[in-house]
Amino acid sequence: MISDGVDDEEKWLSAGITGLQQNAFYMHRALDSNNLKDALKYSAQMLSELRTSKLSPHKYYQLYMRAFDELRKLEIFFKEETSRGCSIVELYELVQHAGNILPRLYLLCTVGSVYIRSKEAPAKDVLKDIVEMCRGIQHPVRGLFLRSYLSQVSKDKLPDIGSEYEGDADTVMDSVEFVLQNFTEMNKLWVRMQHQGPTREKEKREKERSELRDLVGKNLHVLSQIEGVDLDMYKEIVLPRVLEQVVNCKDELAQYYLMDCIIQVFPDEYHLQTLETLLSACPQLQSSVDVKTVLARLMERLSNYAASGAEVLPEFFQVEAFAKLNNAIGKVIEAQENMSIAGVVTLYSSLLTFTLQVHSDRLDYVDQILGACVNQLSGKEKLDDSKSTKQIVALLSAPLEKYKDIDTALKLSNYPRVMKYLTDGTNKEMATVIIQSILKNKSCISTAEKVDALFELIKGLIRDLDGNPHDELDEEDFKEEQSSVARLIQMLHSDDPEEMLKIICTVRKHILTGGPKRLPFTIPPLIFSSLKLVRRLESQNESVSVEEATATPEKIFQIVTQTIEALSSVPVPELALGLYLQCAEAANDCDLEPVAYELFTQAYILYEEEISDSKAQVTTIHLIVGTLQRMHIFGVENRDALTHKATGYSAKLLKKPDQCRAVYACSHLFWLDEHDSIKDGERVLLCLKRALRIANAAQQMASATRGSSGSVVLFIEILNKYLYFYEKGVPQITVDSVQGLIELIKSEMQGENTTSDPAADAFFASTLRYIQFRKEKGGAVAEKYEPIKA
Repeated sequence: MISDGVDDEEKWLSAGITGLQQNAFYMHRALDSNNLKDALKYSAQMLSELRTSKLSPHKYYQLYMRAFDELRKLEIFFKEETSRGCSIVELYELVQHAGNILPRLYLLCTVGSVYIRSKEAPAKDVLKDIVEMCRGIQHPVRGLFLRSYLSQVSKDKLPDIGSEYEGDADTVMDSVEFVLQNFTEMNKLWVRMQHQGPTREKEKREKERSELRDLVGKNLHVLSQIEGVDLDMYKEIVLPRVLEQVVNCKDELAQYYLMDCIIQVFPDEYHLQTLETLLSACPQLQSSVDVKTVLARLMERLSNYAASGAEVLPEFFQVEAFAKLNNAIGKVIEAQENMSIAGVVTLYSSLLTFTLQVHSDRLDYVDQILGACVNQLSGKEKLDDSKSTKQIVALLSAPLEKYKDIDTALKLSNYPRVMKYLTDGTNKEMATVIIQSILKNKSCISTAEKVDALFELIKGLIRDLDGNPHDELDEEDFKEEQSSVARLIQMLHSDDPEEMLKIICTVRKHILTGGPKRLPFTIPPLIFSSLKLVRRLESQNESVSVEEATATPEKIFQIVTQTIEALSSVPVPELALGLYLQCAEAANDCDLEPVAYELFTQAYILYEEEISDSKAQVTTIHLIVGTLQRMHIFGVENRDALTHKATGYSAKLLKKPDQCRAVYACSHLFWLDEHDSIKDGERVLLCLKRALRIANAAQQMASATRGSSGSVVLFIEILNKYLYFYEKGVPQITVDSVQGLIELIKSEMQGENTTSDPAADAFFASTLRYIQFRKEKGGAVAEKYEPIKA
């Protein structure tokens, strides 16, 4: 059925175009022979094709445009006729004898255009005459296109300031009256279209009406282009008349489109000065009209106008724009009871954008908008539809983008109240926005109170809300989220140690609620912030007595130890052990031996009870040895206990090469240049000999299992340790022991069962070159190396 209708319409359009072209041909022939009578006859017959009611607006437009092109040629002919002496008044009378009213009016508009241009009669009289006669066409589609043609041919002939048609008898008011009358009639025809035809085709008619909306809207554009329409005339005549038509038509499509047209075509300063009038129309519109979009576009235009220069801002203050917009939004929401939450939030989001642009210094206005949002959201479920979510995130992000300072957002009492209505997912999204804003703008949060408020805002990332686990979140996204929280913790700072300690305690309170999966990301930055405070306290002058201060290194180490213990629930023993060692090193810098020893003890307990993976054990042993090497506060007893444990752990590693490397690394624990009390050559030699025995055992195992003695890399590494301690002056490391090791390596490398290893060859060659280099350097070093034969 639909297909047949479309085919029929194509046939009717084709027939109409054919009839139009045939009559246009005869009209052209009459024009060429200057035969006015035949030209009028065939032009009227040509225009009769526009009387059809069978075409949809889209098809009718195609027919109309062909007729329009022909009428332009006819207009040129009429101009030439008047220049040849034909009376334009007689011509104006003559065309009115056309048989049918529609062709008659098209011809009348065409001749009227020439009549006005001739200036033989006042333009206002001709325009008034034609616009009144056009009432004769009441068919919606035919009437709209006829009046559109009238608007098209007359727009450059309206009496206006500076126009050639301006005069005593012709004023701007006449032009305005003409355009308003044409607009009013066109709007009535446009609205009437919805009642043409059966109810079942209503949707189709609405679509057709939408296609024709620009014909009506062009009138408002013409009005806006009239130079003589100043603010007073717009305020007193134009806007009230247009709004009266908009409100009274009671048509959803027309009201929405025309309100949008008014906002788009007239100047911003006019809107500002007539804000009350324009806004008063909004609650009177049909409840189904999308008023939120209309108001949002108005506020967007005003915001852009305010952004154009500081000189226009006094105008906004003078008309109390904020109060009027806020009041209007309240009335619209009240009038449209079925407005969605997304619509409400959109309105307040637009108002907030406007306020931040115009009244950036008025935080009370911003908080008032957020408060109004809370009132609208109260009693409602959490926002879970995408439109509402998008708008609420835009609303909450606006202050952050404007002020570039989280401190300002924290002053807004209603900000956290709005966030309570967000779903868990949106809460996390908003928390990410807040953190990114802080990181981007390098905002400084320097009090525990503000930190507490901030962490309440970003709780979506700090802990699982409503007990929902985060398993559904992508692992990479989760890591990225928690890394941003970690960076945030590092940015928290106060110059006052007491306040900084409060900040650390506040952060600790929040992050410990985050669950085992988050702790490995959030505890380390907190520990390092705490250690930074410890070192700052140590470096400060002793101006505050210990009794007066609550922020003492001892107090901080207690908090830190308790915090690291929380990692046992994860568990991540390697991370916890590394943090204990970091803290031990900080305690060393503060000369707190008992604290440092306890921290090392905790690290050793973790190593013994929790770390069973061989690779992790190797990494951890080297970390322990490296840290212990840098410690200087331990007494002989404590140091011996710790070093004995470390060397014992080294010798118990699973793989022989790992054992060997860990044992010779322990040799550094017994000889420190900067500490005379830690220079035990005997134990250095003992570690190196033990390493040699392990290396030799590794060689034998390789020979037994593979049939070859394997690489000599371990021997070369030990040789380098011998050279290091020999150069440092350890008396137990003698020339003979170094020489003997060199000979051992050479013999191993030349052995029949030795596997070729280019890397080991290069390493040994490099070591021998080093010995030669030290010999050639001269002085005491050269003397020391001279006896060694490489």
